[in-house]
Amino acid sequence: MSNRTRRAGGARRALVLDHAVAVLADRGYAGTRFIDVSEASGVAVSTLQGYFGSREDMLIEAMRHATSVAVADMGEFVARFEDPWQQLVAMVDRGLSTGVVTWRLLMEFWTAAAHDAELRELAAALAQQYRAPFLDAVRRGVDRGAFVPRFGDVAIVEVLVATVVGLLYPVVLDHLAPRDTDYRDVVLAQLAFALDPQER
Repeated sequence: MSNRTRRAGGARRALVLDHAVAVLADRGYAGTRFIDVSEASGVAVSTLQGYFGSREDMLIEAMRHATSVAVADMGEFVARFEDPWQQLVAMVDRGLSTGVVTWRLLMEFWTAAAHDAELRELAAALAQQYRAPFLDAVRRGVDRGAFVPRFGDVAIVEVLVATVVGLLYPVVLDHLAPRDTDYRDVVLAQLAFALDPQER
């Protein structure tokens, strides 16, 4: 556990973190203060200071909490699918349906990570965990003879994830709504070209 993270608060602290995440997504990293989280959670500023120490540590812990939960949720979600192609399609659909609030939080997280070595390290670990189910599905498909990939498995997954995550800024800025375009069809067509599925 990071030396930034205090242990005070228990279950109530976890609820406060959920409120901090919501405020952070709405107001941004620079605009979120103790008083904002206090008003959202009903927890006194002095108590928040006891839980987290500094405003920065509270926000970093909130981002760590939210992104870790999102990665864990993805792991549970993909466990439902046995067929590698269906698993990949389901993960693409889940990624493309990411809500604006989540995209905003990730935008704040990655921006903060660009200036903070600890967050950068966490972001790298979470990125690896997020990519793991994609890579596992591709490799299982290859092992079963269901895929005959035209490129290396890591490169295919990197391009796929980058294509999905690349929606962050257009969606947050309200420049693009993927459901109103052929974005999904293009992503899946690119994936099919890269993997050459033998049966779909």
